[in-house]
Formats: sequence, C-alpha cells, structure tokens
Amino acid sequence: MDLLKSIAVAASGLKGQAGRMRVIAENLANADSTPDRAGVAPYRRKIVTFQNRLDRELDAKVVDLGRVGRDASPFRTKFDPGHPAADATGQVQMPNVNSLVESMDMREAQRSYEANLNVISSTRRMIQRTIDILRA
Repeated sequence: MDLLKSIAVAASGLKGQAGRMRVIAENLANADSTPDRAGVAPYRRKIVTFQNRLDRELDAKVVDLGRVGRDASPFRTKFDPGHPAADATGQVQMPNVNSLVESMDMREAQRSYEANLNVISSTRRMIQRTIDILRA
C-alpha cells in the first residue's frame, strides 16, 4: 500500500534529521572548549552527510545518515597568554564552530523533522478516514 510506503519514507527522514540534530548539539556543546595544553588541536566541527538508499522491501528510496565528516576550516584563535594551551605568542586555538551557523542548521533540521512528522500524521489520518469509510 502506497500510504504505508510514505510513512516508511518519512520515518527514514525523521531518523536522519534526528542524527543531524545530535551532531549539531555536539558541535554547540563544544563551541567554547579549549585544549588542556599547548600543541593539542581543539575540537573540530563535525558535518553530517546524507545518502539515499533503495529499500527493496518498500520499493522506494529512503534517506540514511551518511558518514559524519570533519570541517577542514581553520581554527579560531583567542589571545589568552595565561591559558595552559597558549602558544609562545599567547594565542589559544579555539574550535572552528560558529554558534550562529549551528543554530541555523539546527533550525533547518527541526523544520525538516517537523515536515516528515506532518507527513506521517497526515498519512495516518488518511488511513483512518479510509477505514471509517469502509466501515460505513
């Protein structure tokens, strides 16, 4: 039944967006973390990828969380000569996480999650109405 297929496809979207939100939350949690000593790299921002997969049982393409990569952008620096991780010039490397970018990514992931949830809710209502019509 195509209605059940749409629920399964939307559920795969829910799972993918939930994984994306988990990685974004990890990035936000580590946005201000610093290394404990000089010469150690700080937290590097993680980036989520998605991949589509053909589900042969459903005969439909579904989305899966792909590999989680690392952002290769340069680290931020902060002048703090008293910090244990400061180099000879007093600079401390900070994570390459931009809280504003992460917040916008989180908002986008939440909206996509909600859209998939609405698909499931609408499909369930259609199935229930069909059952009600068949009973009458």
